[in-house]
Amino acid sequence: MLRWTIIFIIVALVAAVLGFGGIAGAAAGIAKILFFIFIVLFLISLISGLIRR
Repeated sequence: MLRWTIIFIIVALVAAVLGFGGIAGAAAGIAKILFFIFIVLFLISLISGLIRR
């Protein structure tokens, strides 16, 4: 999941440099959503690991 976030951030940066504002905004939005999903899943995994102990 974090891998996809990094890919979309790179796509957004390249699109922004080349002047494609709409594509850069969409890729940045997708990267932001994936990042928050990754954080939530990480926290759930961390909490469940602590509960199992």
